[in-house]
Amino acid sequence: MISVGLADSLTPSTIGPAVYIATGRRRVVRVTQFTIGFFVVNFAFGLALLIGPGQLLLDLVPRPQGTVRHVTELVAGVVLMLVAVALWTGRTELARRELPGRSGAGSSALIAGASIAAIELLSAAPYLAIIAGIAASTAGLAEEIVLLALYNVTVVLPLLAIIAVLLVAAERAEPWLLSASTWVQRRWPVVLSSLLMFVGGVLAVLGGSGLVRQ
Repeated sequence: MISVGLADSLTPSTIGPAVYIATGRRRVVRVTQFTIGFFVVNFAFGLALLIGPGQLLLDLVPRPQGTVRHVTELVAGVVLMLVAVALWTGRTELARRELPGRSGAGSSALIAGASIAAIELLSAAPYLAIIAGIAASTAGLAEEIVLLALYNVTVVLPLLAIIAVLLVAAERAEPWLLSASTWVQRRWPVVLSSLLMFVGGVLAVLGGSGLVRQ
């Protein structure tokens, strides 16, 4: 749980937004809200699959094979690459717009954390493998829940570390946070477009090669 959780925790999709939020007002509260939102969605999803009706829903999910699967991969890959091109084309204009979640108003940080967790669940193969491993173990229900919680706590360790730095370093962390925030603000369109292009390219190649082999 810990080793896989640590590997999954080192992702810019959570650390980047958390650092950005940390440069705004009420930084400790806001990053804490972000962390809670991310943790709750991840843990609730895992719990539903582990002990709730989620296991039954998994059995009902269609598993496309053959031509349907390859066409789906190809179409999804092309769509992601088109989005990546659009982001790259408008990267200069997008970088000028301030990212949401930096103000101290409302619960936008909580929503941001929950939203990122929900999006990442669409490609959470390692997490699904962890859940399957826990379900297949000889552990009791209470032990399974503890193992699931341990994994999810490990995943948010970098976010907890950011909160600790904010509490201990206080104003001394300001220069570093501002520098990191500026980098995120200027580079996020390039980073996101590159990531989407890579994922889309892999899907397109898998789908295209699968169709050619048939």
